[in-house]
Amino acid sequence: MFLRRIDNGDMVEVIDVETLADPALPSVLGRLHAGEEMQDEESFEKADLEFPSGEPLPQCWLDLHWRGD
Repeated sequence: MFLRRIDNGDMVEVIDVETLADPALPSVLGRLHAGEEMQDEESFEKADLEFPSGEPLPQCWLDLHWRGD
């Protein structure tokens, strides 16, 4: 799955999609898609990512207590 960095628009390929939907994990393992060579895997904060369309990630993926009290 591809997401976009909010700060600069770079595309990030999420390596482990299951961690993306886990609100207990604040980051995901991914790979930047820039240039011609495959980039190394690195950790990206979910709060810094959005869908390529510009839509934010669902709150239930980011906040463990998203339903509130």
